[in-house]
Amino acid sequence: MGYGLMVWMKHEMEDNLPVNVREYQELAKKALPKMHYDYMNGGAEDEYTLRENVAAYGRILLRPRVLIDVSKIDMSTTLLGYNIPSPIIVAPTGTHKLATPEGEVATARAAAACNTIMVLSFSSSCKIEEVASSCDAIRFYQLYVYKRRDVSATLVRRAESLGFKAIVLTVDTPVLGRREADIRNKMTAPGLANLEGLMSFDDDLDSGGGSKLERFARQTLDPSLSWKDVEWLKSITSLPILLKGIVTAEDARKAVEAGAAGVIVSNHGARQLDYAPPTIAALEEVVKAVAGAVPVLVDGGIRRGTDVFKALALGAKAVMVGRPVFFGLAARGEAGAKHVIEMLNRELELAMALCGCRSIAEVTRRHVLTEGDRVRALL
Repeated sequence: MGYGLMVWMKHEMEDNLPVNVREYQELAKKALPKMHYDYMNGGAEDEYTLRENVAAYGRILLRPRVLIDVSKIDMSTTLLGYNIPSPIIVAPTGTHKLATPEGEVATARAAAACNTIMVLSFSSSCKIEEVASSCDAIRFYQLYVYKRRDVSATLVRRAESLGFKAIVLTVDTPVLGRREADIRNKMTAPGLANLEGLMSFDDDLDSGGGSKLERFARQTLDPSLSWKDVEWLKSITSLPILLKGIVTAEDARKAVEAGAAGVIVSNHGARQLDYAPPTIAALEEVVKAVAGAVPVLVDGGIRRGTDVFKALALGAKAVMVGRPVFFGLAARGEAGAKHVIEMLNRELELAMALCGCRSIAEVTRRHVLTEGDRVRALL
């Protein structure tokens, strides 16, 4: 492991590539029009949760163990029965053609090259069929339940027929959060390729001072979304369903009762409800509530392999990475997205070695010290 890691780092330096996600973010900011960068990187209202999603990881300390033979590190794991070489998968973020002309096809190829799972966003700028035919890989499909259930049902059938292995139902968006950067920039609703011929909206509708994106959301998203819709979705597909957008023990328990195959701790990249908890702070509560019944994943704020390690130590089965992959796409296209995934994998490998963990199973709660731990130690 040690020699391979050194060779990879030497290769990075020789090629003058970015060496971390933050450097890719800076390149993306330079490459993208302000409206598009703000759309991808922005959050709701005061953006408190947006900042905290990242900052909360920084308040968790590692407890490394030493004098352990770490000459061989195994990062592999399984998710819903599928073997993957590391617990880092690609989160559903939409409109990748804002970052690169190849859009989600480039992302799919990058994920496939890393042998990891990509969750294709409902707001993909490439059609489901294009992504499915672009490369051979395990893919999940993210779904929204629209006012028109027939549209959602059609998307599910298309994804299922094209070999997608699971449905990731976003449950935290009965209405769209207030994203003030998009309002200021008068962000237009990006073209949603998979809704062509299924749904349209009235571009002349009074936006009330908001963005066209808000306008589209008001006409399509369903504020009546409830647990009954999880039952409905189960009735129309045989695919396993993961619920994305859960941050409380109460909802985690209800997800298990509803028959979810997995729970994703997510606050929608801090784009929905500001002052919701950062996801890493909510993770352990959800893990305890689920009590091993289904896998728990987490997204939001992951920028380092050490962040991934911390999430695993707090009980996550896998992590989903969204914005960093988009930054890689914007900076260097498919190669940039692939490099971001590779960097995070290498950083995780290094964190595991330096913490004395030879496999994912050896990453335990005793390897981290949270804010709560420090407070309890003083009592």
